[in-house]
Amino acid sequence: MKVAILSGSVYGTAEEVARHAAKLLGDAGFETMHNPRASLADIQAFGPAALLAVTSTTGMGELPDNLMPLYSTIRDQLPASFRDLPGAVIGLGDASYGDTFCGGGEQMRELFAELGVREVLPMLRLDASESVTPETDAEPWLEALIEALRR
Repeated sequence: MKVAILSGSVYGTAEEVARHAAKLLGDAGFETMHNPRASLADIQAFGPAALLAVTSTTGMGELPDNLMPLYSTIRDQLPASFRDLPGAVIGLGDASYGDTFCGGGEQMRELFAELGVREVLPMLRLDASESVTPETDAEPWLEALIEALRR
């Protein structure tokens, strides 16, 4: 199964989590595409059978600048090829920001819902104020994602 990993990061932490997810998925036999600069055309050419978004949160609960162009293109075009694909989101943030905690992840969840992507696991929320190794902290959730995608 081909899994496209969409990612957005400010300081690189979300990219590390996305790379780790790609490695674990690859080790489990999935073919992954993770390119933080991928365009919608690149993703569609890959032909994903599942989507994973990994994003940090900036400012007032917004997506990082490097993910915004892809997010906007997908939102504007709403590609039918993503309808009914299984998908999931990992959101990174800092709980001390209250209502905007993991806001970038929430935006990706909303986009996936608009696209008709089937959420196979509730969003994983990684809290920077509690985690020093978010890629390791994500492993149990990623194992559950692997099992959900195999069904």
